[in-house]
Amino acid sequence: MKKIIKYSLLGAIVITQSLLFDAIADKLAHLRTTKKIVPVKEITAPYFAIQILALQESPQFPGYFKNINQAREFDCADGYVRYTIGEFSSAESAREKIPEIKAKGYSECFVVDLREYNLNGSNYRNEQFSLDDNAFYTVQLAAFRYPVYVSHFKEFDDVMEFYMDDRIYRYTVGKFRGDEAKEQLERIKSMGYPQAHLVLFDKYSSSQIE
Repeated sequence: MKKIIKYSLLGAIVITQSLLFDAIADKLAHLRTTKKIVPVKEITAPYFAIQILALQESPQFPGYFKNINQAREFDCADGYVRYTIGEFSSAESAREKIPEIKAKGYSECFVVDLREYNLNGSNYRNEQFSLDDNAFYTVQLAAFRYPVYVSHFKEFDDVMEFYMDDRIYRYTVGKFRGDEAKEQLERIKSMGYPQAHLVLFDKYSSSQIE
């Protein structure tokens, strides 16, 4: 009987601990639901922000975010979850906000270029990946939360616009195979689009805006 009671208590402890861990894991859920924290799946312009936190696990203290209107959450491939505030078109304009953010209690904050983040599950494809010679690729020039005129990319006549399930507008140019795709990518990068990269055309085609 003592053994049964002992094992029952042990089981209760395990269950209690499991429930406790689940509760901890959900501490930021309501902040995401209310858009206080916005998870980001792909890097889009504007590219500069102020990083306030980087952890290997999600923070368990919602109060950390009480002094800001909204933070963006980046689940990065290096194992860290990063949190930023603000959206800026240049590093200089972001730096001007640093004193204000530090005054709110984020003394370790600093300016980041979001293009340096490598996100888990990102559509970004490094040009060194192996190409399928039988597949078509297009060169992605940029991604935005809001649409822009294709004339924004004045260097190109055949820009395609895609609106994906994640509600991000993506802009690409061309349709190429194999080595030609790599050559065109390098050419486009040299034209002032260093973040351009190849994506499978078939993956985007159903989301194209005519």
